Amino acid sequence: MGNTSSMLTQYDIEEVQKHCNNAFSLQEIVSLYQRFCQLDRNSGGFISAEEFMSVPEFAVNPLSQRLLRMLDGLNFKEFVEFLSAFSPRATLQHKIEFIFKVYDSDGNGKVTFNDMLDVLHNLTGEFISEKQREHVLTQVLEKAGYTKESLLVMSHFVKADDVNFGIFFYCAFTEMIMGMSSTEISSYQTIKAKRRRVKI
Repeated sequence: MGNTSSMLTQYDIEEVQKHCNNAFSLQEIVSLYQRFCQLDRNSGGFISAEEFMSVPEFAVNPLSQRLLRMLDGLNFKEFVEFLSAFSPRATLQHKIEFIFKVYDSDGNGKVTFNDMLDVLHNLTGEFISEKQREHVLTQVLEKAGYTKESLLVMSHFVKADDVNFGIFFYCAFTEMIMGMSSTEISSYQTIKAKRRRVKI
């Protein structure tokens, strides 16, 4: 499976499916493999950042430069694992973990106010001012019980007794690139209503 010139065996497909926690069907994995081979222009078994940027939809994504840090040099199994976060079958926790990695630009396992502000800038561009972005982000953090000085780690996003923060943060800033199911939207609305009634 390291060389894209080879065909996937049934074992390969099932192994990849298990690796991505069944986020894709067997047929979808075969289709993804075909797409992977198209992107892997030198048939080296890996996709470079340059090859990813050849995809128009990816090149115009406002978070493309951040995503490239996670993408450069992926083999097929890693390629599928990356895309699994966008699958409708992916769990909310998996999506939140993915989002955390997007915010964690230097990969040190901690997300700062500036990290989040940079992502918000990428998503909104010039539609709102820097002052407005800072205000919105500060409010979101305060509603979740954090401050501008807080260093957020993965557990703040996904741990069982604080999962509401992960859902809230995920829905607030990333619905444009992930999409939300009706259940997630309902969870988001419930959390916002609770935040209005309960002072943290």
